[in-house]
Amino acid sequence: MIVAAVITLAALGLIFGGALAYASQKFAVEVDPKVEEVRELLAGANCGACGYAGCDQFAEEVVAGNAPVTGCAPAGTEAANKIAGIMGVEAPDTLERQVAQLKCLGDCNTVKIKHIYDGPQDCRAALMFGGGPIACSFGCVGLGNCVRACPTDAITLGENGLPVIDKDLCIGCSICVKECPRQVLELVPETKKHHVSCRNQDKGKQVREVCARGCIACTLCVKKCPENAISMVNNVAVIDYDKCTNCGTCVEVCPQKTII
Repeated sequence: MIVAAVITLAALGLIFGGALAYASQKFAVEVDPKVEEVRELLAGANCGACGYAGCDQFAEEVVAGNAPVTGCAPAGTEAANKIAGIMGVEAPDTLERQVAQLKCLGDCNTVKIKHIYDGPQDCRAALMFGGGPIACSFGCVGLGNCVRACPTDAITLGENGLPVIDKDLCIGCSICVKECPRQVLELVPETKKHHVSCRNQDKGKQVREVCARGCIACTLCVKKCPENAISMVNNVAVIDYDKCTNCGTCVEVCPQKTII
């Protein structure tokens, strides 16, 4: 009886194994070798910054001609050039690496606190209670939505309550930018050293009432910039990074120390 059972099980194993092997060949989905080549060159973060569900789908869309070879910003210029070679298209211009930058200096020592918030540690949730705990309606809420969203752990919350970005770990995926309900994070060229750390669009007097480091639209930076790289947009200084030469004049003349 035992021998018969063993023989039966072995026979069934062979039958089912053969059936599975046949099915895997019969119904196999052919994968274009180019898809695998493109996939190997991507950053592999599955961050979705390209607009697709993940790296696999992006690679498929590139090969299908539906996505640009420069679509994976975290992979950089070198990868984009290699992907262009695989696809037989013209290589793109140099892509400067982008990294996340915080546009707010309203920490626990500089921004006026409106009320104590003791609810869920979520920026959007906090904004539902009286517009948030800080008096500035443009500033960082500081509850870490960006920290939790970052796929590479490049963002941490500092002791002062503001996000700290590790530029070496940042891959420029822009997930934190999309996650921030106050839009105080943006992607900037890695080579640019000076940034306007405020987006408060109120008049100078109102800004001073809520934050000690906010832009008061005094226009000194606009007037003193030797490259004419700064303009005032909705009462906030904006740097044109294409013109900026990192001279640092704007940092020196800013009375609020908003430009860092």
